[in-house]
Amino acid sequence: MKSKHLLSIKDLSIADINNILTKAEKFLDKKNKKKNSFSDKNIINLFFEDSTRTLTSFELAGKQLGASVINMSIATSSIKKGETLIDTAMTLNAMDPDILIVRHNMSGVPYLLSEKVNCSVINAGDGSNEHPTQALLDALTIKRHKKNIAGLEVAILGDVLHSRVARSNIYLLNKLGAKVRIISPPTLLPPKIEDLGVKVFKNLEEGLKNVDIVMVLRMQKERMSGTFVPSEKEFFKFWGLDRKKLNNAKKNALVMHPGPINRGIEIDSDVADDIGRSLILEQVKLGVAIRMALIEQLIK
Repeated sequence: MKSKHLLSIKDLSIADINNILTKAEKFLDKKNKKKNSFSDKNIINLFFEDSTRTLTSFELAGKQLGASVINMSIATSSIKKGETLIDTAMTLNAMDPDILIVRHNMSGVPYLLSEKVNCSVINAGDGSNEHPTQALLDALTIKRHKKNIAGLEVAILGDVLHSRVARSNIYLLNKLGAKVRIISPPTLLPPKIEDLGVKVFKNLEEGLKNVDIVMVLRMQKERMSGTFVPSEKEFFKFWGLDRKKLNNAKKNALVMHPGPINRGIEIDSDVADDIGRSLILEQVKLGVAIRMALIEQLIK
């Protein structure tokens, strides 16, 4: 990788992406999982938003590589005493970490911190902007089932307006040659989303025709100010993925979701728990391998 940071999928070349995916495949072999080659490395998880999957997988990834990993608790940090974000970053920088992994509810914070610290910075999700490691693990999940991503029809369904996962996946899937379509109610569509190289559908059944992969997005209620849909019940009726709607896609179409799942709002439990169609738990599993590969790539 040309950069010592991972801030955006846009910064990665196709070669970079394939290299990370190949490394991650290696870490799926239990023989390669435990390593102590990074015992002198320090990683700090700086999460300003709640997280289960991303935080835990980064912690596991670092520890399985032998690094020292610190999860910084914002609730008990000096930020609660009025310390600025920059002062906090400079304080952590003085401790000489090798990687700072940042999640924040404001877009651009990882970029800002990358200019203030000496170590590598990984964007673990910034506002509604990007979530690059989620897109990488999604790509690995698809590749393991469909072999080649190029030429696949991938539908991203739901609250695209507030989704950082959607943006990173659009950038990555386009780079790897997939055909990306967006399925969303007009109130949850970003302006000029077509400019990102996607096809927009405002009818779910039509949008799912001949699709290979359905990526369902969570309704980002914590980022909403105002009313974007009449009700959750109404949203599920027209835009939630259930068995009947999924039948519009290809017979072997697979279902993904970055989690956490709002059952009965964006996806039905019958679909989410279908081991023959749902890749949701596999996405979680592969997240550790992807983050191991990325950490190794940045601090080897």
